[in-house]
Amino acid sequence: MQRCLELAAMGSGKVAPNPLVGSVLVVDDKIIGEGYHQAYGKAHAEVNAIAAVSDASQLKKATLYVNLEPCAHTGKTPPCADLIIASGIPKVVVAHLDPFEQVAGKGIEKMRAAGIEVQIGLLEQEAKWLNRRFLHFVTKQKPYIILKWAQTMSGYIAPYAHQMSKEEFEEKRHITGLLVQKQVHKWRTEEGAILVGSNTVQTDNPALNARAWIGKNPLRIVVDRNLKLANEFKVFDQQIPTWIVNSVKAESHLNLEYVYFNPNENWLEVLSQKLYQAGIQSLIIEGGASILNHVITCGLWQEAQVFYTPKHFNDGILAPAISGTQVETFELDQSIFKRYINGE
Repeated sequence: MQRCLELAAMGSGKVAPNPLVGSVLVVDDKIIGEGYHQAYGKAHAEVNAIAAVSDASQLKKATLYVNLEPCAHTGKTPPCADLIIASGIPKVVVAHLDPFEQVAGKGIEKMRAAGIEVQIGLLEQEAKWLNRRFLHFVTKQKPYIILKWAQTMSGYIAPYAHQMSKEEFEEKRHITGLLVQKQVHKWRTEEGAILVGSNTVQTDNPALNARAWIGKNPLRIVVDRNLKLANEFKVFDQQIPTWIVNSVKAESHLNLEYVYFNPNENWLEVLSQKLYQAGIQSLIIEGGASILNHVITCGLWQEAQVFYTPKHFNDGILAPAISGTQVETFELDQSIFKRYINGE
């Protein structure tokens, strides 16, 4: 099952809105075939694992391991449960059930009705963590929201731009190195959308893409309540689908869409509903401080990714205060990374 999870992770950034799934076929403690879901609309993990077996007669004494319940419905591809039954596989081990309403136990039921022995629960928590975006999206009908920022050990995310020259500010505002940038851009390829506020656009003029890593660019989202941003900023270049969340208008031009919210509404609630309707499973919020603090105060986040850097400011923009449960830490390019989740 651990191998299933390793295989499944290889589909990160390529299979959404489908889940990450890996599958392994074993006979006498030896792997005879393995596969994973490689891209949305393509063959599922179980199909690829079965196709990888050189001697099909071995299937009749094999155990199939898979980190998510095999599907029992026809979507982009035929039902995996039907293929497993037709292949004569006598035993299936599943990490956990699929909460998607068209599956939701039906795959297990179909296989058991065909006489297949099915076990459920092996490495269940590890499997649910891998597919946390998918599971949250399906069960809560909202995107999985991740907060990301870097801060100095003294507690600041940036110096004050107005207190120094443009050259000095440009030198100091990048508080992490190139290796951290590559890691962050890799993570961007794994998320459906990325969001910043208008102040971040004005100060940093970010491209909000994944240029430092090979992979897809996330949908760009900018919160600009009163449409104060000029069109010369990179987010308006029409190269990547971009949403401007505002309280002025709702219209679209090519790759640029203006998403309206009533000033009396919580813009994140409105945005979350629209992202769900668009099938976008996850949103990473990269700033600035006011946006991050708003989301934290509302409690509308699921995960936070924070880099603590050795740089030091005596003054500047304070980093948000996070109170989630720390679940991971590692060192990268002199920075300490910590991952938090909102809850136990």
